[in-house]
Amino acid sequence: MPQLKYEQIADNLRGRITEGEFAPGDLLPSGRDLCEQWGVSRATVVKAMDVLRNDGVVVARQGSGFTVVETPVARPAGRRGTGPRSSGGRPYRRLGTPTREAPPDRVREALHLPDDRNALRRDRLVLLDEGEPYTLVSAWFPLDIADACPRVQQNGPIAEGTTRYVTRQTGRAPARATDVHTVRLATASECHQLGLVQPAAVAVTLHTAYDEGDKPLVCEEGVTGGALWELTDSYPMESRGNEEP
Repeated sequence: MPQLKYEQIADNLRGRITEGEFAPGDLLPSGRDLCEQWGVSRATVVKAMDVLRNDGVVVARQGSGFTVVETPVARPAGRRGTGPRSSGGRPYRRLGTPTREAPPDRVREALHLPDDRNALRRDRLVLLDEGEPYTLVSAWFPLDIADACPRVQQNGPIAEGTTRYVTRQTGRAPARATDVHTVRLATASECHQLGLVQPAAVAVTLHTAYDEGDKPLVCEEGVTGGALWELTDSYPMESRGNEEP
């Protein structure tokens, strides 16, 4: 399905931000300039900016237009759905440098990788509003994705969001995902990153996203201290007359 004009404008600006044309805090082109460039109405430009704002890419500055966010947000692993990235997004910081290494067995199986195949690992520490650690996330990318998406191999944040960037670079969008939740004791390294004292129980979410061809795009392992992890599901229940509950 062809993109609508406001989607084209939003994607164009996302790409220009990610490629470094606009840095954090930079002012984006004015609404008038975008209207002239794209031959669209003011309402269309406003709709494009609303999309970027909901995705946590830009912020409105009264009297000056829109600027690139200075503090990008990221979400914990799992429970992505179809909502905007800013929904559930939190401040975060990158940890270390992305590396090509053998993933853990659970990740390797989720990515459908042979035993001897590496993947690209990219770590982030998602923070609470007060700046305290919330969840430690290791994102693992198949090497065909990593090779097609050079920015995931770099240290810095991807302003448009990794999912959008991978889709733009590869043409492969996530069509479905599987989340598996388990509980275990934290490793010494995880305790250090999350500010926990051993022994400490952690909840682990293994999130795998697949494209329309059912090929894995990424597998994320999110580790959260037991005191901070909570899963709430709301769903309808079918009435079956006078059946016993």
